[in-house]
Amino acid sequence: MIPAPLARLLGHTRGRLLAGAFALTALTGVAPHLAVTGQRVEALVVIDITGSMNTRDERLDGKPASRLDKAKAVLRGLAASLPCGSRLGLGLFAERRTFLLFEPIETCADFAALDGALANLDWRMGWEGDSRVAAGLFRAIGLAGDLGSDLVFVTDGHEAPPLPARGGPAFEGKPGAVRGLIVGAGGHTPSPIPRYDDRGREIGFYGAEDVPHENRFGPPPPDADKREGYNPRNAPFGAAAAPGQEHLSSVRETYLRGLAAETGLAYAPLDAPGGLAGPLTAAATPRTRPVRLDLRPVLGGTALAALLVLFGLLPWHVRLRETVSRLGHGA
Repeated sequence: MIPAPLARLLGHTRGRLLAGAFALTALTGVAPHLAVTGQRVEALVVIDITGSMNTRDERLDGKPASRLDKAKAVLRGLAASLPCGSRLGLGLFAERRTFLLFEPIETCADFAALDGALANLDWRMGWEGDSRVAAGLFRAIGLAGDLGSDLVFVTDGHEAPPLPARGGPAFEGKPGAVRGLIVGAGGHTPSPIPRYDDRGREIGFYGAEDVPHENRFGPPPPDADKREGYNPRNAPFGAAAAPGQEHLSSVRETYLRGLAAETGLAYAPLDAPGGLAGPLTAAATPRTRPVRLDLRPVLGGTALAALLVLFGLLPWHVRLRETVSRLGHGA
């Protein structure tokens, strides 16, 4: 038998809402975690921190932002949007090497550590000034393979110094053995690259005279004999400095798509609609994992909704009905 006071309480809408909110709140303290299985992502995220990633041709919150700052914001959003049970690791690329900061960790249980590490990335962590993108990508693929994870490699594709006439290094791994994304950062219009002194203070931009516009290691290009001052023995590249726009930077999307095809990775732009979670999930290795689903947020949210109806919607509805009634009698 239900006690009379409780029966009277449950006999009214307000009473049922109040009792339901109280019961749901009480359940949040004892509700067990629900074991479920689902598709999850595990990937090593490697971020290019070389000088061209400081180019401010991205936008963040409506304001100009560097490629690195935009990449950090997008990757923090990726970590927040992946379902619990997914795992992300973090590494840096500079010069020709990839440096592992930490192996993949759980995106929910370890979110604070992951989010904080992404937020505090800085170009000053770089150890050399060169940017040999292909070599760094191939090393990142090897590292991800050793960890048994997929790869997200974020870069603008700006090789510095430029690739030699014969092209870049060949990929010696098995295409598709490591799955994942190459993410292209930066705009499509060539933009100036900020320059910094040895104390890390910005002092302007790189000029055409500050960077090499041609890689003169290895054999010269086929048209070298038509250059001024060409000498097959003493000046096989010609006597004059090569002109170019290597002091300006833009996302080298065609080049990055070629690297993606060569290695078996997919390609996505940094500003992909809806973020990187969709492209990464589509490109990643299917991984089914058991996950403990926390029911407390659902129970607490439902209890809050009941209280909002009880103390917000119902009083407003009563006042509206009384107002309509008075207006009807006045007429």
